[in-house]
Formats: sequence, C-alpha cells, structure tokens
Amino acid sequence: MTANGNALKAIIRTENLTRVYHLQGEDIRAVNGVSLAIYPRQMTAIVGRSGSGKTTLLNLIAGLDEPTEGEVWIMDQALRAMDERARLALRRERLGFIFQSFGLLPLLTAAENVSVPLRMRGLPSGEREARVREALEWVGLLRRARHRPYELSGGEQQRVAIARALAAQPQIILADEPTGQLDSQTGRRILDLLRRLVNERGMTLAVVSHDPMVMAEADVVHELRDGKLIETRYKSA
Repeated sequence: MTANGNALKAIIRTENLTRVYHLQGEDIRAVNGVSLAIYPRQMTAIVGRSGSGKTTLLNLIAGLDEPTEGEVWIMDQALRAMDERARLALRRERLGFIFQSFGLLPLLTAAENVSVPLRMRGLPSGEREARVREALEWVGLLRRARHRPYELSGGEQQRVAIARALAAQPQIILADEPTGQLDSQTGRRILDLLRRLVNERGMTLAVVSHDPMVMAEADVVHELRDGKLIETRYKSA
C-alpha cells in the first residue's frame, strides 16, 4: 500500500532479509530480519547512520551479496532461485546503478563511460550512439561528451553516472549515497535530476543516503538502525 492509499504491486520485496558476517569470532548482523516493499515509479530512500546496514541491504537487493536468511524478489523473481548468469542478466537488463564515488573509468570520455553498459549488452553502434547522446543531453552534458572524468567537476561526474544509468533504460535504479561527495548546492541539482528520472521517465529509484535533502524528497523513507528496519515513513499526498 502506498502513501496515497492506492494498492500497487511491489517491484521489489524483501522478507526477513538477514546478512551475518563473521568477524574475529563474532557474528555481526549487518542486516537483521528486514521486510519491506519498494513500489514502482517512486523514489524510495533507505536511511540510517553509518553502520546501520543500508549499503549492505542495497547490495542484497542488487544480488551483489548473498543473504544469510530471507529472500529478495525483483519483479516477482526470487533472487535465490536464480543462478549467477540469470542475476547478471537481471542487473544488465533491468537495473541501473549510481555510486557515491561515481564509478567512471578514468581513461574514457564521458560519452564512452555512458556507452559501457550498452556495449556489454551488445547493442549496435548506431543505437548506442543515439542513446548516449540523448542521455548526456538529458543531464545537460552533451557539450562535455569528449571530456574525461578528471576534466569534470564532481557534480558533472555524477551527472555522467546518471546518464550512464539512464542510457541503459532500466526499470529500477539503485543509488548508493549519490550526493555523498557533493556540496549541498550541487547535491540539490543531482537530487532534482533523480526526481526527474521518476517523474518524467517512470523509473523506480531506491536511494541509500543519510542526506536530509534525500529524505525530504523521497516518497517513502525506510529507516534502519543496527541492521533492523525501525520505521517506514510516507510523504504526505
């Protein structure tokens, strides 16, 4: 059930999701019995202090880490029932990623970085070029297409990372602290772009963050503490 009372089918669900790490003879429950739902065409924030388990939870949702207990469903597909090839195909075809550290390849231009996931999918060069151009234009960086990451500001690098996710045309984008390395003014511009992905592109966005601006912007906020989901808040209609 969403904030406005309409029943929607969750695009991502977790049930009793738990991840235990064994460190120096001690069991650390980084994620501890988390059950939540993420709905389509919304911005969902997963928040909490450092060490609360939010990035681990995002990695479990993405299939980048294996849960100790529990399950993740993405578009009704149970990740634990999928082999690694199927998970890789899911990430390549359906999921986009935006990272705090931008994740750009330093020797490639902005356009070449945006093109990387399209090359991995084997798209023809003409389609790749059209998608790259359209994505860079959408984030306002077409004029910087031939610049390498070290020639771009932090905000511009994050906009390239958003363009890279957008060009792949995923249904879901997972973002880990996308404003974490940016000043508040630049972070606000990045957040506005992320909101446009939802409003104009109909994408589902799950954002891990401790940024108050992200919490205020999100349609739904799931708060973690010590690996547990302690509260879910919905934006007022």
